[in-house]
Amino acid sequence: MYPTVAEAVALPVIRRGRPRLVAGSAGLDRRVRWVHVSEIADIAPLLRGGELVLTTGIALPGDPAGLSRYVEDLASVGAAGLVVELVRRWSDRVPPALVEAAEQHGMPLVTLAVETRFVSVTEAVVALIVDAQLAELRAAEQVHETFTALTVAGAEPAEVLREVARTSGLPVVLETLGHDVLAYDAAGQDPAELLADWGQRSRAVSVPERTAYHEEAGWLVTVVGARGADWGRLVLLSPDDPPHRHVVVAERAASALAVHRLVARDRESLERQAHRTVLTQLLGQAPPPHDLPARAAALGVPLERRQLLGVAIRPGSTTSPAQAVTTQEVLRDLAEATALAARRATVPALVGVVDDTTVRALLSLPPQVGLEAVLRRFATEVHRTAAATQHGLPVVVAVGTTVLGAPDVRRSLGEAAHVAGAALRSPSAGLYHRLDDVRLRGLLHLLRDDERVRAFAERELGPLVTRDAAQGSRLLELLRCFCEQGGNKSAAAAAAHLSRTAYYQQLARIEQVLGVSLEDPESVLSLSVALLVTDLTTP
Repeated sequence: MYPTVAEAVALPVIRRGRPRLVAGSAGLDRRVRWVHVSEIADIAPLLRGGELVLTTGIALPGDPAGLSRYVEDLASVGAAGLVVELVRRWSDRVPPALVEAAEQHGMPLVTLAVETRFVSVTEAVVALIVDAQLAELRAAEQVHETFTALTVAGAEPAEVLREVARTSGLPVVLETLGHDVLAYDAAGQDPAELLADWGQRSRAVSVPERTAYHEEAGWLVTVVGARGADWGRLVLLSPDDPPHRHVVVAERAASALAVHRLVARDRESLERQAHRTVLTQLLGQAPPPHDLPARAAALGVPLERRQLLGVAIRPGSTTSPAQAVTTQEVLRDLAEATALAARRATVPALVGVVDDTTVRALLSLPPQVGLEAVLRRFATEVHRTAAATQHGLPVVVAVGTTVLGAPDVRRSLGEAAHVAGAALRSPSAGLYHRLDDVRLRGLLHLLRDDERVRAFAERELGPLVTRDAAQGSRLLELLRCFCEQGGNKSAAAAAAHLSRTAYYQQLARIEQVLGVSLEDPESVLSLSVALLVTDLTTP
């Protein structure tokens, strides 16, 4: 906001005095907060710092020690520089002691060879300061208007961060208080370099106030939160001490992000959004973007030199299309419950909802860790946390095969979703399901959209379905009991809650309607497969 000493010396009113820099060139970039004219030697206690001191030198000490002490006192209070007019006290040059002291303290020492009206210098420099302040205020006002518009429009975090990067020209990162990256804008820089070892770097940066600049790291940090509930930090990577307008940008962006979170409390959390974005790209692009491993690592889930395991979690009961909104609420709650389960089981995991039926998770484990113990611990926590949600639904947990790199994650996640779909109506129980567990049901799940498979099921069961619809009977249900009990008529009768005599009569009717014998193993197998296909294709 303030001009530098070099900019002040370049003003026409000073240049007319034929200025010459005789010492302290290292301090030419010091900011000039004010201009002060003084002839006394003990002026330092009256200064506040940042002043450009103008003097003719007529009252300065005559001895070298006094001149050195004079410059030392000015430097101790943070004076920006010293301008000496060479007319009244010294005619052609200032004493060597003054030059040496100024050089030692890095204080610019400028001499004027021509008599200069100091009042004109003061007016010119102050006008420069005021112009800079006005420009800064206008910029700050523009920032306020821009981010107020974004807030009112309900802008997403990515839009807010894009505006921060555009306005400041600096990379910006939104992170959780646990130092996981939720969103970022690299402002044209390499994202992989920006996010490299982010968690470790971020944990080393602590600031005492809600908004502060950490000079060693070159980070401008502001806390994000509202109503006393802080949930993140916004970081602008600024190698130099940021101007006031950048502070305003950071604080207004943090406010916009906090308001967005309050408004969107009933929607997907920022963390789930960030995870979902990475999972979607892992599922949808081959090979995945080059910066994806860095982004995942910044979320606390490394993808390189790890065992990666796709997991799918589905609610244990289905909903009708009319309950679509409720289904999304269930999946959002289930995603948060799964993320909580991963934290409790101390398993790094990406968790998000990427379709209308399933929560996906990608577990990242060190190479030497045994998978089974981790899976049991994770699945147990998933069942526990899911049961504790407001919906309290049972869930099906399915896992794919283990892969060792990001390009193969798509296969593991796809397998997990396939197993979850096949196991959804499986009578078998367990903490989690693998490909080996779903067997024939899994194969039929893969083929469920094939018209030939659907036609086979309709041929096998069509007459029975028509009879039930026309007469209100439940022959299809009774046939299911028979098949599920492996052809044991007594067990099937008990499962159907009928006497054996009544049940046997119904079996005879089924044989008559279908024109098959239930004593024939191949007929029973065909009917069992048709029932499985019907289960997998019924909405």
